Amino acid sequence: MKVTRLYTGSDQQSHFEDIEITLNDHGEIGKLSELESASGIIFRETTSDYDFDWHNAPRRQYILILSGGGVEIEVGDGTKRRFHAGDMLLAEDTTGQGHISRAISEEPRVSIFVTLD
Repeated sequence: MKVTRLYTGSDQQSHFEDIEITLNDHGEIGKLSELESASGIIFRETTSDYDFDWHNAPRRQYILILSGGGVEIEVGDGTKRRFHAGDMLLAEDTTGQGHISRAISEEPRVSIFVTLD
C-alpha cells in the first residue's frame, strides 16, 4: 500500500518520499498491516479556495483524502505533487521551512487526520 511521506530533511526543507506499507495475508479477512498506535482522529472539510502558505504539520499524522477536490503540496525545492480522493500522506515535517497547500478544484475536500503523537 503506497503512502507519500512529507518530512523535514537535514537541509531544514520539506521533502516527499514514497513509502510502502507492508500488508500481510490474513486469509478470509484480507491483507492487514501491523498495528500502528494513534492518538486521535480529526475530520476535516476544506473549501475550494484553500491556499495555506508556508507551514509545518502540527504533529505527525496520516492524512486520508476521502472525497471532493484535490490538493497541491509544494516543498522547499519547488517540487509540487497533487493528491486526490483515495490518496494517503504521512505528514512529518513538523520543523523547518514546511510546505504550501493549495486547493486545485472547485469542490470542497473531505479528509481525515489520524494523529500519531
